Amino acid sequence: MMKSSSTSFSCSPLGRQVKHSLDQPFHKGIPRLEARRYISLYEENDHETWSDYVIKLAKLDFKLLQAVHRKELSHLSRWWKDLDFATKLPFARDRLVECYFWAVGTFFEPSYSLARAFLTKVVFLLSVVDDIYDVYGTFEELKLFTDAFERWDVSSINQLPGYMKISYQATLDEYEKMEELMHKKGCSYPMHYAKEAMKDLARAYLVEAKWYHERHVPKLEEYSSNGLVSSSYYFLSAASLVGMGKIASMEAFEWLRTAPKPLRASCLIGRLINHIGSHEFEQKRGHVASAVECYMEEYGASEREACREIYKMTEEAWKDINEGCFAPGTSTIPRPLLMPIVNLTRLVFVVYKYEEDTYTHSDTRLKESVALLFVDPIDP
Repeated sequence: MMKSSSTSFSCSPLGRQVKHSLDQPFHKGIPRLEARRYISLYEENDHETWSDYVIKLAKLDFKLLQAVHRKELSHLSRWWKDLDFATKLPFARDRLVECYFWAVGTFFEPSYSLARAFLTKVVFLLSVVDDIYDVYGTFEELKLFTDAFERWDVSSINQLPGYMKISYQATLDEYEKMEELMHKKGCSYPMHYAKEAMKDLARAYLVEAKWYHERHVPKLEEYSSNGLVSSSYYFLSAASLVGMGKIASMEAFEWLRTAPKPLRASCLIGRLINHIGSHEFEQKRGHVASAVECYMEEYGASEREACREIYKMTEEAWKDINEGCFAPGTSTIPRPLLMPIVNLTRLVFVVYKYEEDTYTHSDTRLKESVALLFVDPIDP
């Protein structure tokens, strides 16, 4: 009888809601994706708490915003097709829709359309750069690639091999277009910070390439220190502010450059959770030792023990994010500028959930999330 009651509850609307909450804590979920899922969950309920009018309003809001996102994705798809990276750089991950998913996860509001477009493009271009550092480039070529980013000058392209020229030129072109647009808006300073963040990231990638080249397994502290930059989360946080308008003041970018506690925590989570989900695949294809391998080597731990301890580190880092972004009086930075840091952190928990790298292997669970946001219609 007890078993039957338990089964009945788990199949009920409330049971499904409880199951989802346990599987995906709301505060670590992607806001728009959670909104879509909870609309369905509440719609199944008996409506004693949620009226038909509230459900209809939520569905109308989702439908209207989904149309905006589809239109943006259509424009970005044309940009992506013109690049033709699938043909020119077949070794690189070709993930335009997944990159836009990251941008929508960072900020979904209609007013941030420009910010989403720029972030999608730089995430896509960064994914290619990441694959060059991780998979395709020789160490000598990667030193040239890093030097080219340091110089940030189109004349540096002459020192690069052909496949790097394609990636480097596309990156410079996109930054130049955005810089011209920002200049017209009277606030060109964000692009200086975006470029510096890219240079920092290239240097951190080269450090990891050097470790791999020398077969060096760093101590976890050394690995984590470089990983705060190589996680790309500082870069993404800076890039996310570029198109947010006047609210993203020079003071806000300077604040980011100081690596405040919530940003450091976000970067740490981005690096550690990423490697729990992808370290086995990355070791097979040839990659620098991950945080898991570093911990196992330093402490003589098993893989399971290493993953458990790394998860504990991410939970402590979440506390720093909560304190730095949500505790009253702890930050002078406007809340809208803090939320990209929070949402980027949420994204890594969703994309690398269940110890899977669903960005690289996007036919897995990420496909369902993409469909919910951009493909599947919501009933009127």
